[in-house]
Amino acid sequence: MIAKTFFGFEEILAKELLLLGAQEVEQGTRMVSFKGDKGFMYKANLSLRTALKILKPIYYFRATTDINLYKNMQGLDWSKYLNANQTFVIDTTVHSDYFKHSQFVSQKCKDAIVDQFRDKTGQRPSVEKDFPDLRINIHIDRDQVSVALDTSGNSLHQRGYRTATNIAPINEVLAAGMLLLSGWEGKSDFLDPMCGSGTLLAEAAMIACNIPANINRKEFAFEKWNDWDNELFDQITDSLLKKVREFHYTIKGYDKAPSAVLKAKANIKNANLDDYIVIEEKNFFDTQKETNGPLQMVFNPPYGERLDIEMERFYREIGDTMKQNYPGTHAWFITANLEALKFVGLKPSRKIKLYNGSLEARLVKYEMYEGSKRTKFQHLENRED
Repeated sequence: MIAKTFFGFEEILAKELLLLGAQEVEQGTRMVSFKGDKGFMYKANLSLRTALKILKPIYYFRATTDINLYKNMQGLDWSKYLNANQTFVIDTTVHSDYFKHSQFVSQKCKDAIVDQFRDKTGQRPSVEKDFPDLRINIHIDRDQVSVALDTSGNSLHQRGYRTATNIAPINEVLAAGMLLLSGWEGKSDFLDPMCGSGTLLAEAAMIACNIPANINRKEFAFEKWNDWDNELFDQITDSLLKKVREFHYTIKGYDKAPSAVLKAKANIKNANLDDYIVIEEKNFFDTQKETNGPLQMVFNPPYGERLDIEMERFYREIGDTMKQNYPGTHAWFITANLEALKFVGLKPSRKIKLYNGSLEARLVKYEMYEGSKRTKFQHLENRED
């Protein structure tokens, strides 16, 4: 199988797969390939936090012309996967000099499947874009054609808990990946000081409690397959839920917009996580650390592309607030405004290149010490004297 992901998440997705028990895990670009049985396919769709889709390749061939393509597509017995009275759709990605248009490729492949059924049975399956019984994925790289079944259906970032959103909410897979890259395991208090619709809070709680990422999702594509095993799926769901663990710290979110607070609370309730998360209407710049011990802070500040803010002042205030009011904190945030990082006034200890949608972004880490760093070094120098 192939799990697709965002750029920069390949390593953490491979780690997730290994922990779940996948075999022959190999990283690629924006994807990780692995092996597992049908039960593992169900488990991966339910559990993986950083996968966008899980594809099951069924057929490979070479093609340089539309005739090649059509004939090869007819070389597979499609009645194994589809009945004449069912519906299907084809998603195509093309990186080839032989084929320029993904829509043309989809059309040719659709004709091959439909004609095969018509020749054998006199009936044909029809195309249904929104709720097909089978979603087929075609990937062409130069002359290499890969045909896969889409096991997931809608992208796995659609977890099922987020019904209310603000402007440009963060993608759930991006949020989970940021948290895993930050080392979040649920072993300290957590704060998202600009929580928007609550996505980072929900993902942080699910990681902390080991709750499967897609437990709230309404459906997966494999539920419409001919070999769908409801009993096996229920067994796997039960076994995953038995591994849910207790969480002994606090997860808090602030937002200064009352509308955002209401939306975040609604989404957290939908995710059945309201026992773990507190959301308050507060302006981060007027707050200070409320807990003792280490604090993990992860957030997604607004960018100039999305909201009308005075960038220089805004990022300077982020730096000042973290420095003055949040000792003993590891703070991570993502921004696509690379220029703005200059105004934070702190040196990041890590910078990770990611993409937020089509925007190149950086996930940055700032470490706030208990007492300033300088006094620590002065103390050491005094001891040496």
